[in-house]
This record gives sequence, structure tokens and C-alpha cells, in this order.
Amino acid sequence: MSKVIQFFRESKAELKKVVWPSRDDVVSSVIVVIVSTFVVAIILGLLDLGFTAAFRAIMR
Repeated sequence: MSKVIQFFRESKAELKKVVWPSRDDVVSSVIVVIVSTFVVAIILGLLDLGFTAAFRAIMR
């Protein structure tokens, strides 16, 4: 049981050393992730449409 308590004490000490990002940093990172997700989704959707059209043309 003492090892468990020691683990939590050490974890708490390590968390005090962490430099947490500011709110502005988090918001800007979230915006980058959302925009890049939409861009990749659009690219994959266009590729899917292209491959579907090509496959249908080949099957005719």
C-alpha cells in the first residue's frame, strides 16, 4: 500500500512541474485541428466521387 501512496505523491509532484498551455494556445490549436479535418474530409470526398465515377465508367 505504501508504493501506491508513493506513486500518487510522485504523480502530484510531476504534475506541478507541467507547463500548461494558455487558453489562447488551446483555442488556436483546436481551430487548426477543425479546419484541417474539414480540408481532409473535402479532399477525400472529392477523391471518392472521382473514383466512383471512374469505376462506373469502367463497368459500363
